[in-house]
Amino acid sequence: MTIKKIFENFDYWLMLIIMVIFTFGVLAIATATNVQTDGFSRQFMMQIIAFGIGIVIIIAMQFFDYEVFGEFYFVIYGLAIAVLLLVYVPGLGAIRNNARSWIAIGPIDIQTSELAKIGFIIFFAKFLEKNRGVKSFLDILKCVLLMLPFIGLVIKQPDLGSALVFVLIGFGMMFIAGLPYRYILIGTVASAIGFPIIYANLKTHQKQRIDAFLNPNDTSLPGNYHVMQSKITMGSGQLYGKGLFQGVYHRLNYLPVQESDFIFAVFVEEMGFVGGAAIIALYFIFLLRLIHLSRKTKDDFGSYIIIGIIFMFAFQIIENIGMTMGVMPVTGITLPFFSYGASSIVTSMIALGLAESIYVRRKKSTFMY
Repeated sequence: MTIKKIFENFDYWLMLIIMVIFTFGVLAIATATNVQTDGFSRQFMMQIIAFGIGIVIIIAMQFFDYEVFGEFYFVIYGLAIAVLLLVYVPGLGAIRNNARSWIAIGPIDIQTSELAKIGFIIFFAKFLEKNRGVKSFLDILKCVLLMLPFIGLVIKQPDLGSALVFVLIGFGMMFIAGLPYRYILIGTVASAIGFPIIYANLKTHQKQRIDAFLNPNDTSLPGNYHVMQSKITMGSGQLYGKGLFQGVYHRLNYLPVQESDFIFAVFVEEMGFVGGAAIIALYFIFLLRLIHLSRKTKDDFGSYIIIGIIFMFAFQIIENIGMTMGVMPVTGITLPFFSYGASSIVTSMIALGLAESIYVRRKKSTFMY
């Protein structure tokens, strides 16, 4: 494909939306790290550098035909699992926030589950295409067995939030691939019946998160105090906010990891309900745009990849924003393109580059849903 053809077919609207979200996110990180008094923080600079690297990756990926990935999909499956296992390599694996989810390369920390998500989506998309969708119990069993290594390894780190992302990606792609409704109903009922058994086998900190979510007013439970402070912080912003760099609550350290986990609360305090609603609207438009791209692809493989990317982003957006409002359990999931996190930014940009690469090679769609 020629350079001219690539740039003619490129979806600039999608990138424009992300640029706007990222700009607001960088401003939120700046205020969360008190750039007005302490100068440019490491988080602020790393976020910009990571986004710049991501832009280069997106441009480079447009010259690479995504169909090549499909030829090596089982190799990609193995590599994705190998990436998750890197955290156990002595001298490479690192523990951050009581989770062995990272590898440290010099001054740079990389969360391996972020990279594994992309590998999983590519593999699973090709598997679903070759399997011609999901129509029987045997199809479901094969899909679940292929998902288990990812879910198990991430839970072991332990990182329940990222494990849930894999679950949502997998079952979301299966649903679009034709998962019969009767199996969805059976699975829902079985999950409800089996929850007490699952709960009994969870680790103490995982049980505490569930208890905290079910008892939001009990501030003695881990996370509930911070969620309450998050809601107070957002409420203090009222309709139009206190103004950029004028927030008070984050400066008093009421919020933990405020440049990442609770960045949305920091933003709403300063930009108010209007600002928060604008960010949510931008994310909604972003997801709609990705759905548009998925409908314009030339094959099921490309469509499934973009669908997996949509579910990945959708869950992270809903979980992070919902967590700050107290309507979702507290996890360490970042808000895409907005929260601080170099690994998250680069992975998200790779996902966008992949979606754009599929879109610029579109033909008449053969994928209907």
